[in-house]
Parts: sequence; C-alpha cells; structure tokens
Amino acid sequence: MTDYQQLFENNRKWVATKLETDKTFFEKIAREQHPDYLYIGCSDSRVTAEDMMGVQPGEVFVHRNVANMVNALDLNVMSVINYAVRYLKVKHIIVCGHYNCGGVKAAMQSSDMGILNPWLRNIRDVYRLHKQELNAITDEETRYRRLVELNVQEQCINVSKLASVQQQYLANKFPIVHGWVFDIKSGLLKDLELNFEKILKDIQEIYNLTGTDWLEGK
Repeated sequence: MTDYQQLFENNRKWVATKLETDKTFFEKIAREQHPDYLYIGCSDSRVTAEDMMGVQPGEVFVHRNVANMVNALDLNVMSVINYAVRYLKVKHIIVCGHYNCGGVKAAMQSSDMGILNPWLRNIRDVYRLHKQELNAITDEETRYRRLVELNVQEQCINVSKLASVQQQYLANKFPIVHGWVFDIKSGLLKDLELNFEKILKDIQEIYNLTGTDWLEGK
C-alpha cells in the first residue's frame, strides 16, 4: 500500500511529467472542459476509467458508485447525467461494469448486508428480470459473469429512460449509450454491443418523455 505522504510526491512527479510535455497543460485544462464521454463505472479501486481508456484529463466526465448503478432515486447519478447531457453535450454515455464485481456478487448471496440492502436490491431486481436465463447457467462463476453483463445492460436501459437523454438524442442524434465490461484478469474492455436505437424503440411505449417518436418523427 502506498504511504500517505507518498501520494503528494506522486502528484509532484505527475505535474512535472505533464509540464515537460506541455508547459501550458494546466493552463489549458483550467479554462473549461469539453469531454465527449460520460463514464459511469464501479467504485472498485482496481477499475480506473482514465487509465484503462487511455484518456487525458478533460476528455471524460466520470461518475462511479458501487456496481455502476443508474438509479432514478439517486440524485448524485441523476445530476451527473443531466449536467453531462444538457451542459457538456457529451456524445457518448458509457456504463462500464467489471467481472469480479463485489457488489454484484453480494447481490447474488442470501445475506443481510445492512445499509447496502436497498442498493443491492437493484441488482437483485436485475436477477429477477433475467432469472430464467441465469438459473439455466449451472456454473456459478459463469452465472456471476453473466449477471455483471446483464446489470450493465439494465443500467444502460435506465439511462435511456431519462428525459434529458431522450430530448438530446431526438434533437442531435447523440448521446449514444454504450455498455462495457472490464475484465480485470486480462485488462481488456469488452463492448457488449448494445443496440441503442433498438433499446429506445423497445421502451418507447412506456418511457417516452418527449411526446415525439424518437426514431421516426421529427
């Protein structure tokens, strides 16, 4: 584990490295941000968005919570999405889960997790929605990995239900919502290749908050 004071030394080295490459680096990023990406990921200490995506400061707007959830009652994630979509005008929203997710694994267990219970219930709801598929998987590890993927898929759907996302997409054909999974063992990202327009069309009857056909009417 890195010593606490070492963190400040690491920061000074990081600053020096940036300035060696570009003397105006911090002047530039201090002005304003124009990220094309909103990343919604897990708080897991092993999963850092900028590192695994190879992006620089100012290129991705980041929100992280336990098990990368998008809950309409969570004002934190709702505020982040609203700001990213309406003001930063991000082009892509990425929900990224990861295999070996402790939150997803906890939701698969029949145990009282205290204050985590209401949060994990959202993942258990994902299991309920896909119970038939998941229960047909006999290998526990494979079932666990599949639930990670399905949880990402459902959180992408939750993003797509939001008025800000629908309205911005109708007006500009962005943002596009993507579902990814990070494989900690290999370090590679997996694109679940979700069809965003199909998701919109599938939920339109119930979750259309624009009063307009998103895909056909303009």
